Parts: sequence; structure tokens; C-alpha cells
Amino acid sequence: MLSIALRTLRTRWVTFVGSFVALSLGVSLLAVMGLALASSLDAPERQPERFAAAPVVVQGQDSLRVPTPTGDRTQKLAQPRAVPGQTVAKLKELGTVVEDRSFAVKVEDGPGSLVGHPWSTAAFAPYQISAGRAPHTADEVVVTGGWASLGEQVRTDRGTVTVVGTVASRGFEDAVFYTDARAAQLSPVSTQLVVDADAAAVRSAVDDRSNVLTGAERRRADADPDRDSEALTAMNAMFGTAGGVTAFVSVFVVASTFAFAVAQRRREFGLLRTAGATPGQIRRMVFAEAAVVGVLASAAGCVLGAYGAPKLAEWVVDGGLAPNWFTIGDYTWPYHMAFWTGLFVALVGVIAASWRAGRTGPTQALREASVDSKAMTWGRWLFGTGLLLTALVSLGLALADDPGELLHRKTYVSRPMLLITAVALLAPIVVRPLTRLIAWLPAQLPGAVGMLVRENAAAGVRRTAAIAAPVLVTVALAGSLLGATATLNEAKATETREQTAADFVVRPAGDAGFDPATVERLKAVDGAEVSVSSTSAVHVLEEGVALIKSEARAAEAGPLAKTVRLPLASGRVADLDDGSIIVNEEWEKHTVGRRVAVWLGDGTRKSLRIAAVMTTGTGDNGVYVTPANASGAPADRGDVSLADGADFGTVAAGLRDAVGTSGGQVLTRDQWVRASYPETNETTRYGFFLVLGIALLYTGISLANTMVMATSDRVRDLAVLRLAGATQWQVLRLVGAEALMVVAVGGVLGLLVAGLNLAGMWSALGLLSVWSPVELPWKEIGAAVGICAVLAVVFSVAPAALAMRRRAVELAGIRE
Repeated sequence: MLSIALRTLRTRWVTFVGSFVALSLGVSLLAVMGLALASSLDAPERQPERFAAAPVVVQGQDSLRVPTPTGDRTQKLAQPRAVPGQTVAKLKELGTVVEDRSFAVKVEDGPGSLVGHPWSTAAFAPYQISAGRAPHTADEVVVTGGWASLGEQVRTDRGTVTVVGTVASRGFEDAVFYTDARAAQLSPVSTQLVVDADAAAVRSAVDDRSNVLTGAERRRADADPDRDSEALTAMNAMFGTAGGVTAFVSVFVVASTFAFAVAQRRREFGLLRTAGATPGQIRRMVFAEAAVVGVLASAAGCVLGAYGAPKLAEWVVDGGLAPNWFTIGDYTWPYHMAFWTGLFVALVGVIAASWRAGRTGPTQALREASVDSKAMTWGRWLFGTGLLLTALVSLGLALADDPGELLHRKTYVSRPMLLITAVALLAPIVVRPLTRLIAWLPAQLPGAVGMLVRENAAAGVRRTAAIAAPVLVTVALAGSLLGATATLNEAKATETREQTAADFVVRPAGDAGFDPATVERLKAVDGAEVSVSSTSAVHVLEEGVALIKSEARAAEAGPLAKTVRLPLASGRVADLDDGSIIVNEEWEKHTVGRRVAVWLGDGTRKSLRIAAVMTTGTGDNGVYVTPANASGAPADRGDVSLADGADFGTVAAGLRDAVGTSGGQVLTRDQWVRASYPETNETTRYGFFLVLGIALLYTGISLANTMVMATSDRVRDLAVLRLAGATQWQVLRLVGAEALMVVAVGGVLGLLVAGLNLAGMWSALGLLSVWSPVELPWKEIGAAVGICAVLAVVFSVAPAALAMRRRAVELAGIRE
């Protein structure tokens, strides 16, 4: 049977070339992703940046540690504490102590993100003056890089300053250095110190609430010290998703190709059975064909993977998805994983096809009818119905038990694959009525083309389902993934719109928030009801083992009630006071009047009474506390409602005057909603485009292969049309129209899958009290369908045109 399989591969190479290309591409992608994951798991430890030359760095308490029966749980504090004064006094006895400060600085026509520091900390990077001198007065600065020149006056949100010196950039930040006194004015709180003293002596001088950092640990004092690990985690999730989709689509394409090939070779298998071949021998031959294709394609894929992995590493670094140091290491296990997975995919993909081939009877050699019968085998019925029921039942259980789970990325990425497989297996049931419905209007037009398109597509159920399958995959993934993120973003925007009762929202220019003087000026504006709030966090221990962090907004209850419309399930906003908290229904304890033990943003433990409970929403409904329970959190937002009889324009002008000196921004309610509209995370967006690119590439390969197979198998039918009086152009137009019809079928089925997935998300949002419309990415879906249509037409018309270069009488007389 192996020799017969090899001869079959040689004579029917067109049938298998698509599977070879798809499988080798899948193996190469798996190898690339395996190499990327292996390289990221063996990441080098990032070295200190700002404090590379600092002797010892002392940090105040910056994390919360809570003991539980299963071990300590830790979380980063929203408001790290400063080093205690008595500790600072002890450290000064040991050596020189320099207070570090960091704050955002915005410059007109300058770099997008600048950070301010006291000049005394520049030596710890180390930065060295390359031109000019150090700053001496409050309006003098030293800058990194070449974005400002010596003597230039620069307008910033912190006032106009003169550049008196420049230092060479270190690559990790764009900095502006002020005098120590001016930096202390701009950023009063210092949470870390540099100490020039013996490390052991420093450790003995501080208590266990402060951190003493030396050596490589000094990187913990840099801005965003975990950005490398966070970037690698996001990248791993992206490539893991892409790898899963690659495996799924490659199995789908290979299985579809082999199933269609077996359906085309019924007479060939019938002749083998007539010659004495047993069902087992037929199945072994089909398996041998798949094994040969699998081995060759997997080997080719590993070679492509070795070439593609470094290119992918460059792409993710250039796109900001991975740290600059990220490169592909020298590993062998990803190649083994990719090779054996590819071979496994080839063999799994041909299981159903081989079983169907073995059931071919000797009488199949005598069949001449082109109408498909029994396109729905018992296996398709069983697995298709089972997967569809699994998808629907799991959706119902999720909606009943935890609708918020349907809003998580891992859920709306994996769920479509279940529905795609189910609909693809059950597609032959709906192909005939769907094609008749789509082709009803064209069939009414003058001429026979519309009628022939309808009847040919309806008669060749297997062919139509096989060609429509890859279109179904692409459209379903595009609609489900991009539609899910668009729907979720719109839901979050709806929440913002519904919860904002203020006429204006005022926000500061930098990350440091409003200074006290600006807050007083805002509150003094005539005709304005002002609620100034700050961002903090609250931690709670749930089920005795899980330390959960919730984003918190701190505001006074009276002004808060006038400027926001919280989605309350119970309780009142007016009941919020220094001894209470407003929580949401996700909390384990969410009964009004009940007391709950929490840790505030600075780590202080406190027992608070639940004043009100909000609905869960999209998960962005945090908690609300009063400013007394958010010590150290700067005011970073002002919600303003008009008092009775107040003039809109007058209040707006007053607010602009109040924030004019600090560079704040006054937005109307509509402007605030637009400015707050959520954007899809960059890593998620890159990941989805990678997934859709893979799906579209596979779709192109599958369409090309299946269309060529289908068209070459119909040369006698086309010849009969020529003999019946059709011109060559009419026949080609018919072939192209049939291709468009099949793409339309796949597009409709894909939209059905996407619609079901988005309907589940919409239902989940409704159960979470967020009524927002479903957003379908029509442009992306249209582009995907358009590309599929072009590929289908080209790869059906081209082989038909080549075949009809021979005389119609010769084609009609071909014997297989």
C-alpha cells in the first residue's frame, strides 16, 4: 500500500500540494513560537538603570504582605510610604542621604514623555554634563538628548525654564533635571533614598517595612521595574494564542482537504475494491499518503521556522512588544515539538477521511452521477451535534453562573473555535437550502447562468462545503475576535457615558495631580458643584486565601452624588463616609451594612461598613472611599456640575482660569466620553492581527488547492456545456459565479458563528447591567470576504481556462 500511496501522491500532486504547504506553514509557525517562548523563559536579569552607580537604595514600604493559611500574599501598594523620619535620621548618621523624586513633565513640541528628577540624583545613573553646567536656580534645568539646546527657553506644564546644560541620553528615559529645592516643590513626597554608606550598616538601621536594595536589586527602584516580565508575559500569551489557532486551522484545513480528496476518489477506491483491496488496505493507503505528506511538510516547516524566528524577534522588538534585548536562543526542543505536532496533525486530520475511504464499495466504480448523496455521515452528525450542544450548553452555564467570564480574552478567543468546528461539520445540512436562497434572485435573471450556479452548488454539497469551510474560518474569527473587542470597548464607553452626570470634567496636565491651590480655585468657581477625586486602591482577602486588589476612587459623598450616576444595586451614595465604602457585586461580601476588613492604598488595615453596592458591569466598576481612606493619593480629576441657574459658558471660563497656571484641561461631558473611549491593548491588537493573518493565509492556501481540485475534476462537465452551445467566456463566467456563490455561503456561515459568539457576549453584558450594542467589524469582514472571493475566482477560472484550451470533444471523452 505504501508504493500505491507514493504513486497516488505523484499522479495527484495537485490534491496534496495545498495540504503540504498548509502543514509546513503551520509547523514553521509552531517552531517560531516555540523558539520565541523558549527564549523568553530564559530571559536575562535586567540590570539597574537610574541607580546603576548608587551605593545603596532605601525604599519605603511599597508592597502589602498578608499572611494566609496557604502562604503570604503580596500586592503592590497604590500609595507607597515614605521612609520614616526616624529612619532617615539614622541613615544620615551613617553617610550622605539623597532623596529621589520622579514626576511627569510635559513640553510643547518636545518628547512625548519626559520625567523630572532632582539634579543630585543624576550622578547615580550616571549622567555626566556634556555641555553647559548644572542648574542653580528654580527656572534652570539640564536635559537629556538633543531635543533642546543650551540657552533655549522651554515652556512646560511646570512653568517656563531655561536649559543650562545637557547630558547624553542613557536610553531608558528622557529626563529633565531641576535643582533639588525646585524638585521638592514639584514633587513633595519622596519614597526612596540613595545612601552612601555600608550596606550592612544601612540594613541594621532600617526596619522591616523598608527595602534595602543593592547590586542587581537596585533595578527595583527604577520606573516600572517589571516592564520586561510584563511584556514577556503578554508576548507569551499572544504567541500562545497564535499557536493554538495555527494548530486548529491546520487540522481544519488538512482534514477538509483530505475529506474532499476522498470524496473525489470514490471511483478510484471502488476500482481498488473491485480488484480485491480490503477496507483496511484502503485506510492504510490513505494513512500512508498523510504520513508521507506529514513527514515532508514537517521537515520543511522546521527549516522555515529556523529562518523565520529571528525575523519575528526583530518584529516584536521594533513593535515595542518585547524588550530591546530579546533575541532567539539556541534551542532544539521547539523543533521536536513542531515536527511531531505537524505529523500528528496530518494523521489526525485524515482519520475521518480514511474511515470513509475504507467504506467505499466496489459498486462505486460504476457510478457516474455528480450529485452528492449522504454528505452527512454519522460521524459528522455525531461530532457536529455534540460540539454544537457543548458550545450552547457551556454558554448557557456561563451566563447563569459567571457572565463576567465571557468578557475575558481567553474565553472570547477560544469559544469561536468550538462553534466554527460545529458549524463546519453540520454545513452540508444547510448548504443546499442556503445556496438556493442566495441564488434565488440571480436564477430569475435572463439566461441560464443563474440557474446553473444554483443547481451546481446545490448538487455538489461536499464540494460547496469544502470550499466554504476556510471562508467560514476567516470570517468567523474576524467577526468574533475583532467584534468582541469592539463590543467590549463600546460597553465600557457606554458605562462612562451613563455614569458621568457632570457637565465638565477637569484633569491635570501631569501625573502629579492638582496642587492644593488649584483645588481651592476650582471649588471657588461661581455656579460650579465640584467633586475633586483621586485614584487609589483597596485590597481585600477573599475566601481566606486570595488577596484581591480593586481600583478605588476617593471623593466626598455630597459632591460625588451630584456629579456621577453610580450603577447602584442597593444602598445610597450619600451614605458614604470615612467609616464606609461602596463596593461592587464581585466582592465576596457585598451586603449593605455589613463590615469588611480591607487594606487601603498605603497598606493601612481598616474595617469599613458597606454603604452601597454597585452592579458588576464590564469589570471596571471599582470601589469608592472618602479622601480620608486614600492618604497620599493626589487629586487627579474634577467632576463639575452646574448649580441651578448657572451659565454654561461662564462656568467653563471660570474653570479654565482656575487651572490655567497649572496647565490642566477642561472637557465637556461629551469631550470626556470621547477622550475616555477605551482602545484595544496594543499587544491584543497585534495578537489578533497575527491570528487573522494566519487564518487568512491558510484560507488562501485551502481555497487555491480546493478550487483547483474541484475545477480539474469537472473538466468533462465543462466540456459538455461547450458541446451544448456555451461559449468559452460563458463557461468561465459560470465557473467564476459558482466560486462567488460558494464564498457567499462561507461568509454567511461565518457571520452566523460570529453572531452567536457576540450574542453570548451581549447577553453577558446585559446580565451585568450594561446595555450596549453589538459591534461587528464590517470593514475587516468585508476585506476578508473580498480577498477570499478574489482567490476563489482566480483559482477556479485559471485551471478551467487552461483545461478548455483542448477541444471540447477530447475533454468529454476523457477516461479516468
